[in-house]
Amino acid sequence: MALQCGIVGLPNVGKSTLFNCLSSAKAESANYPFCTIEPNVGMITVPDERLNKISDLVNPQKIIPTTVEIVDIAGLVKGASKGEGLGNQFLGNIRNTDAILHVVRCFDDDNITHVDGSIDPVRDKEIIDTELQLKDLESIDTKILKVKKLAETGNKEAKVVYDVISLIKSTLEQGKSARSIDLDSNQLDLIKDLNLLTLKPVLYVCNVDDASVVNGNKHTESLTESVKDDNAQIMFVSAEIESDMIDMEEEDKMMFLEDMGLKESGVNRIIKSAYELLNYQTYFTAGEKEVRAWTITQGNTAPQAAGVIHTDFEKGFIRAEVIAYEDYISYGSEAKCREVGKLRVEGKEYIVNDGDIMHFRFNV
Repeated sequence: MALQCGIVGLPNVGKSTLFNCLSSAKAESANYPFCTIEPNVGMITVPDERLNKISDLVNPQKIIPTTVEIVDIAGLVKGASKGEGLGNQFLGNIRNTDAILHVVRCFDDDNITHVDGSIDPVRDKEIIDTELQLKDLESIDTKILKVKKLAETGNKEAKVVYDVISLIKSTLEQGKSARSIDLDSNQLDLIKDLNLLTLKPVLYVCNVDDASVVNGNKHTESLTESVKDDNAQIMFVSAEIESDMIDMEEEDKMMFLEDMGLKESGVNRIIKSAYELLNYQTYFTAGEKEVRAWTITQGNTAPQAAGVIHTDFEKGFIRAEVIAYEDYISYGSEAKCREVGKLRVEGKEYIVNDGDIMHFRFNV
């Protein structure tokens, strides 16, 4: 299950710098708009200390972490929904992602040009939001024309769809995003084909100066207030700090972070938050050949988790042998967990917990 996150924002807010920190890929970074035209893509690992602790006990031939794909999408501008500044292409790139990392400039620096001439994170955020909302309105209006006729003939499903998209249309026209509506799973399934931009989960990444990375500043305060009803996450990161740490040894990096009053790098926090945006979690398989992390959605059953490895595992699922992560670490091996009764045999209805170490029995 490959999670793809798109980094968006106005030109010159630090998107490509953050992308370079997140990924080994090196996107061009310069002080002028539209530096990034084609989306840069980087595959990065999700930091998970549990994987290393399991590996220390098993000593496998390979360690395979779970990954997130990060897409650096070119800076959007006002009018993007109408094609301004290559807007249609950029918005199409966003549509293909699962979640959005919206980078907002929250620092003052006269040496770095702002596309609108002044620092106002709320305005910047609203420019991007408006363009995404306008694009969604186009999709909604097209769908309404098709569904309304069916609904008027008495088609019950069409009537339900019409009611849902009418609610979304009304919300968008108020300048609010579709994710601000509390839609249930059935309603979401009905509009899945629309792939609405403003329905995607969002993490607002405030790019701040070094002094504001812990507690924020006046810019982050105003942005935090403006997104409080937006059903989105927010965090503070200094792209400059992250850039300074790229080539540091791990020990030096930890000392540097400690001096800055940070427990973890912004890059790690972004990756973890991106992974959590879609309610993903991890289970592990552990053996001499490899210790591996697998991505599933919270609430997945054991057969669904098995299907992530191979569809045959789900089709022919018989049972799963499960050890809780804490037990595995506490007792030090699968054999010892089995001996003390900490290895459980679970069936098709078992809901997988984050961190479970699993072994599947199946028959094809």
